[in-house]
Amino acid sequence: MAWRKEGISPDYRFSLANERTFLAWIRTAMALIAGAVGIDQLAPDLAPPLLRIGIAGFLSLCAALLAIYAYQRWTSNEKAMRTGLELTYSRSLKVISFIVALFAFFLVVLVIFF
Repeated sequence: MAWRKEGISPDYRFSLANERTFLAWIRTAMALIAGAVGIDQLAPDLAPPLLRIGIAGFLSLCAALLAIYAYQRWTSNEKAMRTGLELTYSRSLKVISFIVALFAFFLVVLVIFF
């Protein structure tokens, strides 16, 4: 982490806020993993086994990608604060929100029709 030696150390309050945001993303990733386990182990009648495994796999993959994204975003914000640059706006938040909403709709349809 050579970038930690660049620029000046930001106000600790901003670093701690950035860290709390990172931890919120990680909590969300852990919730997706818990959902995957719950669907696979606790809802055997939700859908056919292959579909249920697919849903659990999709949730697990989303959790992994979200954890990686959380770290990248934390690093990017920390670098920007150290060098005095503006924090970047991320369009991926819209994409993540859309995917979660679409998946929630899909699960509602599964619950109603299976």
